[in-house]
Order: sequence, then structure tokens, then C-alpha cells
Amino acid sequence: MKDINLVSKTGSDNDKKYLKSIIGSVKPVNREKYYGIAEARLNRLIKPKGSLGRLEEFAKDIVAITGDERPVLNNKYVCVFAGDHGVCEEGISLFKQDVTAQMVRNFITGGAAINAIANSSGASVLVVDAGINADLGHLFRENFISAKIKRGADNIYNGPAMDYNDAAGSILKGIEIAAMLKEKGAHICATGDMGIGNTTPSSAITCFYSGKTPLEVCGKGTGVNAGTIRKKARIIEKALRFNIADKNDPVSVLAGVGGLEIGAIAGFIAGCAIYRMPVVVDGFISTAGALIAINLNPLILDYIFLGHVSKEKGHKAAIKLFKGEGGKKKPILDLSMRLGEGTGAVIAMKIIETAVAMYNNMLTFDEAEVFASKLNI
Repeated sequence: MKDINLVSKTGSDNDKKYLKSIIGSVKPVNREKYYGIAEARLNRLIKPKGSLGRLEEFAKDIVAITGDERPVLNNKYVCVFAGDHGVCEEGISLFKQDVTAQMVRNFITGGAAINAIANSSGASVLVVDAGINADLGHLFRENFISAKIKRGADNIYNGPAMDYNDAAGSILKGIEIAAMLKEKGAHICATGDMGIGNTTPSSAITCFYSGKTPLEVCGKGTGVNAGTIRKKARIIEKALRFNIADKNDPVSVLAGVGGLEIGAIAGFIAGCAIYRMPVVVDGFISTAGALIAINLNPLILDYIFLGHVSKEKGHKAAIKLFKGEGGKKKPILDLSMRLGEGTGAVIAMKIIETAVAMYNNMLTFDEAEVFASKLNI
């Protein structure tokens, strides 16, 4: 087990200044230069121009993000961020809150869906306690990081999820974990989540940024019925009305209606952008974290791949918000999944890796002595 101590438990004004400074350090992707380099090679490969469709786009994106004309993606990580939510007191989930800690133990010991899928994709699983309402300090494993700010977010029906310093601190923890993976030589990362009740804060964040009503965004989560969905919507309506102190500050949005693992995901995505690592964002909860990140600095969007379209109702509303200079971000997969954990992102990560292998390993027309290259000009 590692313990991330970039910020104090309560945070400080210095943390806020540091957060603003480090988020502002993200550099834009040089599309003009690196897309040109990548496209020139793609058009020399032994295939009709553009015939590999989005795989070619993924390869160009990786070249531009990394600034490497011949990138490799051998060292892959998925970080599963876990946290609890006081709003579970309102009966908005089929499962009790202690399931979060139970599932985290399964992630650590290798028995969960994310472990099986990551193993098949050659990705390492890293589990992060961002705010579980349990003491997991006894779990001494190399794949477990304690980045706990506090034991769970507060009940957003009664007030803000956390104070501003805790929100800023959770983001900084995520950035620090990205820095750690950069030091470990990570080539590409993915986000995952675990937290009973976390579709409620994710729906709140999505409502805030999309302008959709809670009933348009709230879904089944763990499989709740229509009555519970209406209850979730009422909770979100109240939270959005009263909990956000500064609607122009994404950290304030996170503090008002979010979660500690959502903040850590936002920070991790930002950190990947800071350190020029591509990051594949998983489903609804990870996308809520990504919304916080791109509203902190829109340049972060350049470094993001949307792994898949979740079956969770609000996810489609969330992904429509991912638009930048490079156009609208389109999810890689649509497999009717809604598990979370990073499962969809890791499958998508393998497709991106395949695209880069194609880009690097195919022969050019000249190398293959196929005299049809003029058709691709």
C-alpha cells in the first residue's frame, strides 16, 4: 500500500493556489504538426487511404498527444477510484454502503470484472481509496493506494458533499497519482470507479453542465425502480439549488454535489494531460469527473478518449458536452455496459493499442514493393 500525501487532510489556501497553477500548466496538443506527420505515414501504408477508419484517427491522436512520431503503448494502467456517499442514507441504491469496501477488496485481490478484463488486455489495475467510509489501512498491497481525504462525501440532500478544501484536495490527489504513473513509465491510462450511490452525484454534475433536468438524466444505477429514480431527481434538484457556492468554479461544483472519487478522477485526468499521457475515460461516473476536469481547463479535452457509451441514462447527455477544437469526442465502443470499474475503458484501450500497432508495424508501399502508392496521394 502507498499513501499519497500531496495535500493535508483539510487542505489550505496554498493547495488552492497550487491547484490553479498546475491545472494551468496543461499544454495544447500540436495537431497541425503531429497529425500531419502521422497522416503522411498512414497514407504510405499498404492500404487504401483512410480504409482503417477510426483506427487511423486513434493513431493520429496518440502521436499528437505523446509528441512521439512512433509511439508505443505497452505499459497500460487502469486506476479504479473508490469513495462512499452520504446520500445513500436516502435509500437511493439497492446496495448498502459497505459494499464499496467489499468490492475494493475484490479489486485488490484480483477477483472482479475489471481484473479479468484488464488481465486479458495486458493492463495493470491500481486501486485508490479516495474516500471510502471504512479503514482499509491494513491492506498492504502494491496495487492499493490510500489517497483518502475523508471517510465519504456528505449527504447532498442535507448540504454540500464536502468543503471546498476537501474538493481541491481530492483533485490534487488524482494529479499526484498520475505523476506517480508517469514515473513508472505508463504509456496510456484509464479511469475506473467504485462507490455505492455514485450515480446520484454524477447525475447532479451532468445536470449542472448540460442544463438537463434530473429526471432526464437519472437512471437505474444499481437497478432501482421508477419511484427511487424520482427520489434521486428530487435530491438532485435540491442539491443543485442550494449546495453550490460559486457556479463559475468547477471545484465549487464538485464540493457542492460531487464525490471524493469523482474529484480524484478529475485530478487524474488532468494529471494525465499535464504529463502528456493519453487517458481513456470509462462510463458515467468517470465522465462526471472528466466534466469537472475539462471545465477546470478545456485543453485537457485534447488528451481524453471516451471509452464507451454507458447504458446509464445520463451518460449520453454527458458525452455530448465533450467538444473542442478537434471536434466532438465520440465514444469508441457501445456495448450496453453500465458496470463501471473501468471495464469499458480497458476494452477501448486495447483497441487504441491495436491502432498504434497497425500504425507502427504495417509496411509502406515502397517497403512492400507494391506500386500503388500514387492512389493514396
